[in-house]
Amino acid sequence: MLGIIGIVTVFATVFGGYLLAGGHMDIILHALPFEGLMIGGAALGAFLIANSGAGAKHTAKDISKVFKGSHWKPQDYQDLLCLLFELIRLARQNPVALEEHIEGPDSSEIFSRYPKIQKDHEAIELICDTLRSMTLSYDDPLQVEEVLDKRMEASLTHALHSSHAMQTVADGMPALGIVAAVLGVIKTMASIDQPPEILGALIGGALVGTFMGVFLAYGFVGPFAAKMQMVVQEDAHFYKLIREVLIANLHNHPANMCIEVGRQNTPHHVRPSYGELEEAMRALKREAA
Repeated sequence: MLGIIGIVTVFATVFGGYLLAGGHMDIILHALPFEGLMIGGAALGAFLIANSGAGAKHTAKDISKVFKGSHWKPQDYQDLLCLLFELIRLARQNPVALEEHIEGPDSSEIFSRYPKIQKDHEAIELICDTLRSMTLSYDDPLQVEEVLDKRMEASLTHALHSSHAMQTVADGMPALGIVAAVLGVIKTMASIDQPPEILGALIGGALVGTFMGVFLAYGFVGPFAAKMQMVVQEDAHFYKLIREVLIANLHNHPANMCIEVGRQNTPHHVRPSYGELEEAMRALKREAA
């Protein structure tokens, strides 16, 4: 919703101010299709040159994050803590029984209680791979922490590709606007023998190219890139929470303490309250009994 409000605000204030100042839309509307074709087409072509097919698809998909916001909501963080609590309790009570869940998370009764998390391959693989390493006696907290840090850093770098690609386009659009404007000036010079009113319209049309390049770069593409980056970094907290809880588990803290460590390291705006989480874990214990 905020993304749509922002787009409307940009259009309303820029063009509204222009009209209130006595400007006319005729020249802009006449030049817009041609200047837009040159700038938009060149920006798209440069984007395709600079990215692979997978990167281009990834960026196109991630544009929706500007409007949808973070994938993980406050309830998801509570569900994740409950999921980890169940797995840690089971690992300590019956390590053999844990294997069927981490080897087949798609059919696991525990994972199926949290369908949104179950569908996220990165979260599931992070949990299962770490718990599996513990069953293989790879349980040095410092080594596991280092492995998790490198893994999450690589995942974050990959997830940020879309925002970096969009920012590169934003950085180049003002220059592409100048290219379109120069072409408009060249066209104007070919009509230098025309009366002033015609030359004025031609020069105005050429300047629309500069305007479009700057307007699109700083009014839309740049902010889109910034929002995509912010959403990716926000979602990264979800995976960091997995790391915090599983590392605490390797230090052999009680299961409740491991979950509290994770809760305390959750960003405030998505952090479940102590009472809510405690009640949720009590319900899980009653259900297991």
